[in-house]
Amino acid sequence: MTPAIEPAAADLLAHGEMTLLGRIMPASNQTWLCRLGPEDAGVQAVYKPVSGERPLWDFPEGTLADREYAARLVSEALGWSVVPPTLLRDGPAGSGMVQLWCEPDPDQDPVDIVLAGEVAPGQLAVVDAFDDHERPVVLVHEDTPSLRRMAIFDLVVNNTDRKGGHVLAMSDGHRYGVDHGVCFHVDDKLRTVLWGWAGQPFTAEEIAGLEGLELRLQTDLDGLLVPLLTGPERARTRMRTERLLRLGHFPDPGPGWPSLPWPAF
Repeated sequence: MTPAIEPAAADLLAHGEMTLLGRIMPASNQTWLCRLGPEDAGVQAVYKPVSGERPLWDFPEGTLADREYAARLVSEALGWSVVPPTLLRDGPAGSGMVQLWCEPDPDQDPVDIVLAGEVAPGQLAVVDAFDDHERPVVLVHEDTPSLRRMAIFDLVVNNTDRKGGHVLAMSDGHRYGVDHGVCFHVDDKLRTVLWGWAGQPFTAEEIAGLEGLELRLQTDLDGLLVPLLTGPERARTRMRTERLLRLGHFPDPGPGWPSLPWPAF
């Protein structure tokens, strides 16, 4: 369930000399593909400097990198490794978020758009729509434990931008989620393509993960989040976790805020 990172890769992520390889386009904020360490023995990573963050109307300026790292800490506290190895460190454009590059399997599509009537076994329908040729289509996602865990993680961190392209399908069946700079808002802002389980009860394993997170949020994890999130943001994260445990199942989309990101991919 929890992919391990090689000790050498972890050391390079934290201390390896950073070489920028090119901009990742069309990201909203300045995003770089980089190499950490020597050309023949380094690892690739994503580098998002704070200096390249675009101001947003609903999030404090200069906080997106902190939120990305906070998301990794919550992911690990759940025990699910939804977020790839991530940390804060310096780079050529100043301090920022650095995240291990995880190459997805191009033959797997955990989130997809299919023609109406062609939803396959193992896929869950999210919403009906029309494509650019006016054909009826369906936004779908796979029904797997790994993607379920990502959906619960998004509920906890209040992810306002879970697009299909932010789900990375690993060849071993694990699913990584990326781009968590717009999480942890105090207001309910969940926007996600992962609505296929609405109303379904949590499994015993999922409840155990939430219970473990609830305990950590009351103890050591809260201290780790202090420099990254405000007091109200940490309190709301605890409240969302407690609310999910009381609810016991995946919620339905709520009124008053768009439930799907745009674009969906």
